[in-house]
Amino acid sequence: MKKLFLFFLVLAPVFLLAQKKPNPSVYAKSITTDDLKKHLYIIASKEMEGRETATPGQKKAAAYIESQFKAMGLLPGNNGSYQQYYNVFQDSLTGASIEINGKSFELDKDFTVNTGQNYPATYRFGEIVFVGQGLVDSTHDDYKGLDVRGKTVLLLASAPQQPGQGRGGFGNQFARIDVAQKNGATAVLVIGTGFPKALKTNPRGNMYVNAFQKNVRINQFTISDNIAKEILGNDFEAAKSGNMAPRTISTELMLSFNKTTTKLESSNVLGMIEGTDLKDEYVFITGHYDHLGKRDTVIYYGADDDGSGTVGVMEIAEAFAKAKAEGKGPRRTMVFMTVTGEEKGLWGSAYYTNHPVFPLDKTTVDLNIDMIGRIDSKRKEGDSTNYIYVVGDDKVSTDLKPISESMNGKYMKMELDYKYNDPKDPNRIYFRSDHYNFASKGVPIIFYYDGMLGADYHRPTDTPDKINYELFAKRAQLVFYTAWEMANRDGMLKRDIKLEVPQRGF
Repeated sequence: MKKLFLFFLVLAPVFLLAQKKPNPSVYAKSITTDDLKKHLYIIASKEMEGRETATPGQKKAAAYIESQFKAMGLLPGNNGSYQQYYNVFQDSLTGASIEINGKSFELDKDFTVNTGQNYPATYRFGEIVFVGQGLVDSTHDDYKGLDVRGKTVLLLASAPQQPGQGRGGFGNQFARIDVAQKNGATAVLVIGTGFPKALKTNPRGNMYVNAFQKNVRINQFTISDNIAKEILGNDFEAAKSGNMAPRTISTELMLSFNKTTTKLESSNVLGMIEGTDLKDEYVFITGHYDHLGKRDTVIYYGADDDGSGTVGVMEIAEAFAKAKAEGKGPRRTMVFMTVTGEEKGLWGSAYYTNHPVFPLDKTTVDLNIDMIGRIDSKRKEGDSTNYIYVVGDDKVSTDLKPISESMNGKYMKMELDYKYNDPKDPNRIYFRSDHYNFASKGVPIIFYYDGMLGADYHRPTDTPDKINYELFAKRAQLVFYTAWEMANRDGMLKRDIKLEVPQRGF
């Protein structure tokens, strides 16, 4: 009897611990409308200038997010730093000119250039090769019998789009330039429309990250009818109507293009909370903090897109930090990451997943938040004040949906709308935010989204005063509860569904 008593005495603390499993509701309640509003009015403020990637406004936002992570007690998430930097490049046009037989033509009045695509060069040609549409396929070859090696080719305005060609068909201008390049051309002139241009060429080209490419396209100039007439003379009308066969034309042509390239910098912001017995496994909570910046003096505030996701990440991080401070921290390491470049093409998340700080095979899930503060005016069924679009929970892992639904049923009881899980979704929402770069590497993901594609989407009117803060808080709490379960469950999520990427054009 004494031994039995001692046995139960030893086990008593174990039973007591089992009964005192931390209650996440205590910490979920710290995600409040007041806190969300306070942070969002800063993130989407005039001072942040729309947070365009690699601009001073974006850097101000990064500094603010880092300061909040520090204040919460989060550890730096990138080997001792809170920021993970990557290079961004931008071209500035310094000059472009065309001369034909000694006659000069004006930019925008007579021709335009693509600052990002072209590279600095000056050419002087004695011949131009007219190749019509510049088509080559199994039944037709506009280059047949012509030697265009080292020469400029002249193309008509556009090629007919053939059924089934899609984005890669000959109707794609880049495809025709590639055909010219494969045939050895040095430069391309394309007869365009709408000259003189009402909008002048922006001397600053688009930003880009892929500065070092496997293949560099040849220079392209889009020219007016005036330039085409100078080249073709009396054959102009016949050429434009498609009644002129491809041929070589003797003429003196000078093409010049010059630009400078500036190397900029952007960053993802990472804060972490170290786990306990499963600290070498990771739960990511992500959202992009960049937006469209400003055009002249007009600021694109980006309150919902994705200021809401950014401050949602911050508030969820604070809730986990409070749990950690009270000795009830997560078993797995939590990584809270806000990224840039989403509006440019998912740059920041692509950089992270190609240069991961934490092993992707040990990253159990990415819960991505991109726009959770507004109401979808086109959603006509259900309770518009108590819903969230859940995207991607039926992909990569069969564990995702059961966990998501059980946490929602237990704590929030929101309407989980799966509209955007449809493989035929014309908006391709699943592929348009940062979670996709994690999913493409095999990491299970859930994407939380309010569906606000109309109204103020990508407009200066996406401002903090239009956010539904009560619904915003409920959605952020749902993400917190789901993350809590994934951070504390015994096993990592299974990866048992092959990622399918549907073809465009459905």
